[in-house]
Amino acid sequence: MGDLELLLPGEADVLVRGLRSFPLREMGSGGWNQQHENLEKLNMQAILDATASQGEPIQELLVTHGKIPVLVEELIAVEMWKQKVFPVLCRLEDFKPLNTFPIYMVVHHEASIINLLETVFFHKEVCESAEDTVLDLVDYCHRKLTLLVARSGDSGPPEDDESRYSTPMQELQKQAELMEFEIALKALSVLRYITDCVDSLSLSTLSRMLSTHNLPCLLVELLEHSPWSRREGGKLQQFEGSRWQTVAPSEQQKLSKLDGQVWIALYNLLLSPETRARYCLTSFAKGQLLKLRAFLTDTLLDQLPNLADLQSFLTQLALAEPQPPKKDLILEQIPEIWERLERENRGKWQAIAKYQLRHVFSPSEQDLRLQARRWAETYRLDVLEAVAPERPRCAYCSAEASKRCSRCQNEWYCCRECQVKHWEKHGKACVLAAQGDRAK
Repeated sequence: MGDLELLLPGEADVLVRGLRSFPLREMGSGGWNQQHENLEKLNMQAILDATASQGEPIQELLVTHGKIPVLVEELIAVEMWKQKVFPVLCRLEDFKPLNTFPIYMVVHHEASIINLLETVFFHKEVCESAEDTVLDLVDYCHRKLTLLVARSGDSGPPEDDESRYSTPMQELQKQAELMEFEIALKALSVLRYITDCVDSLSLSTLSRMLSTHNLPCLLVELLEHSPWSRREGGKLQQFEGSRWQTVAPSEQQKLSKLDGQVWIALYNLLLSPETRARYCLTSFAKGQLLKLRAFLTDTLLDQLPNLADLQSFLTQLALAEPQPPKKDLILEQIPEIWERLERENRGKWQAIAKYQLRHVFSPSEQDLRLQARRWAETYRLDVLEAVAPERPRCAYCSAEASKRCSRCQNEWYCCRECQVKHWEKHGKACVLAAQGDRAK
């Protein structure tokens, strides 16, 4: 491990061994919260390990103990909770929580898991250890990328317009919407790492990627629309590090990380022997793929020289006759986690929301203080600063910040004026966090 350690090797082993799946009804419960905290610690340690380049113990532990399928099931379960239960909670007239942080932790859980998977799926043995759940993960990534394409005309995530959100639950809905965009971008990276393993994927998984979802054509649409890039005031901006950043004119020809992930995934899906033998190049597919030729500039090829092989493939494709759709009868596995969870909970969404309202999301003041202390212990500031991709930003205006809230030590500001303006929004969370620290 690196010089900065969040978990000792023995502690990490215990946390990984304890990972398990939770029913939707139990999300936000005491046991679930403990696992969420454990996942956050594993997440941060995995990032520290990858940054330090001194071994990958978290990834090895997840593979050794067979926990990648558990993470995939938890990922899809919280995705379903957000789609089926969270909207019901938001509509309940008798639910007006003073503090929405317990619900926020469930909403944020999906981001925590996909971030951990993005970190560890870089290693091929992790993809192999997913076993049959890689089918479910491919479906999950396809859902997220389809949403990215669908919202590409909206210039990425919505802007932070506080005037539109008057209640804590409305504010939470806005945060969930912002989070969804970042989750989709993480899913793109996970999908790219899965395509790195096409030589070892099952025939069912390849069929799911190439025939059922036609991922090459979906990736072409992503390149066309590039939802992580936009023009604001005549300036090019790219979404990176959880925010929009203006790209300097001298850097605009540089390939972004997300564009690179799409190109590598396309390369893997179109040029590997396993996929070329199974991908049906119909008239539609041919038309979509030939759009890539306009993007394959000399500047791009200088940055990703392997794409010269893709350029040659497209030249041959332009001269080839399209293939008729295949009508072969194929027996294959299908993803089962989403369908199983939906079947087990169908017709129960309202009951689950009301149960969680009474027993999970209405904690006492003492419970909130105890939870605040645990959050403070989980999110250690020295570790958060070590894994942060850049210098902290002002919580009010997003400028580079150098001053931290002296009471809770959680928020950053560029000046006293911004801190005063932000106090109305930050005050309750600040007091709660400070009380948690005093309770230690």
